[in-house]
Amino acid sequence: VQLVESGGGSVQAGGSLRLSCSVSGYPYSRYCLAWFRQAPGKEREAAASIDGDGETKYADSVKGRFTVSQDNAKNTLYLQMDSLQPEDTAMYYCAVDQLRLAVCRTDWYLVQRFGYWGQGTQVTVS
Repeated sequence: VQLVESGGGSVQAGGSLRLSCSVSGYPYSRYCLAWFRQAPGKEREAAASIDGDGETKYADSVKGRFTVSQDNAKNTLYLQMDSLQPEDTAMYYCAVDQLRLAVCRTDWYLVQRFGYWGQGTQVTVS
């Protein structure tokens, strides 16, 4: 499984960015996928997930501002980020469930639930 993120950059507070994650190596569309982020000096934390049926879950810190989606035809996962704030500054990673489950687990927000990771894309909000 290979994951490649793109779309990061620098933006002013209140602005928007859309991250993309290209997934290859297996038919991901039926599995739990997620976005995590990691700020300097902090632990990696979950932002959002989407499962094979399209059900989404969000961390409280991004709920109402971020939207996760996927395009099965393009094998691509997205994260639309609106109303960005300086505290959203971090490296953003996409990930695939370690067991390739079709439904994201109730504790989907745990890093150890995901076994495949991209290299990350940097988001800086000033």
